Amino acid sequence: MPTRRPTRRLELQHRRHGAQTIVGVDEVGRGPLAGPIVTAAVSLPLDRRPAWLSQLRDSKLLTPLQRERLAPKIRDEAIQWAIGWVQAAELDRLGMTSALRLACRRAIEQLDAPPDVVLADGRDDLRLLIPTEMVVKGDAKVASIAAASIIAKTARDAWMVELDARFPGYGFARHKGYGTAEHLRALSELGPCPEHRQSFAPVAAAIQPHLAIDAAAS
Repeated sequence: MPTRRPTRRLELQHRRHGAQTIVGVDEVGRGPLAGPIVTAAVSLPLDRRPAWLSQLRDSKLLTPLQRERLAPKIRDEAIQWAIGWVQAAELDRLGMTSALRLACRRAIEQLDAPPDVVLADGRDDLRLLIPTEMVVKGDAKVASIAAASIIAKTARDAWMVELDARFPGYGFARHKGYGTAEHLRALSELGPCPEHRQSFAPVAAAIQPHLAIDAAAS
C-alpha cells in the first residue's frame, strides 16, 4: 500500500476562512533518555507548489539522508520557520507536558510574524493564546506539520551528534539518546552525564549505583 502523502488541504481551508498566517507545529524527542525536546514551527507557501512538496512525509517515514536533503529546501522556501528547545534539565524540572508546551511556545515566539492559526500534531492541549487545531497523526496528513517534523528531527539529530563529541562513550550520534541496548549498557557503566533526563526511570536507576561508588570512594 503506498504511503499517504501529507497535503496542504487543511492550510488552504483555513485561508479560505480568513487566516493569513498558518503554521504547522511538531515536536521530536519525547521518548529519549537524553537530550532536548525540540519543536519546529513552519509556515509553507500556499500560492505556489514547491517542487519538493510531493516528497514530504512524516519524518519517521523518511531515511536520515532523505530528511537531510529535504530540510534545507524547507528552510529556504518556507515563508517562515523557527525552532524551540527545552533541554533535559528543564524537562526534569517541568515535567513532560509543561516541557512540550514550552518548546512549542518558544518556537512560535521566534517566528517573524505571529500565526493566525496553529496546526499541531497529536491530541495534547498546547494552551496557546492562538487558535489551534490539533490533528491526530498530523505529521502524516498535513504538509506544514510534516515539514515541521523534518525540521525538528534534523535539528535534534545534529545536536545529539554534537553531544556525542562532548560526552563520548554513550553513542549519542548513533541512537540519538533513545534507550537502546547500547545506551543502557553505557548508562550502567558510565553513569549519567549532564544531558541525561534524571526524571526518567532508567536514568534514575543508573544514578544510584554510581552514588554508592562515589560515597564509598570518599
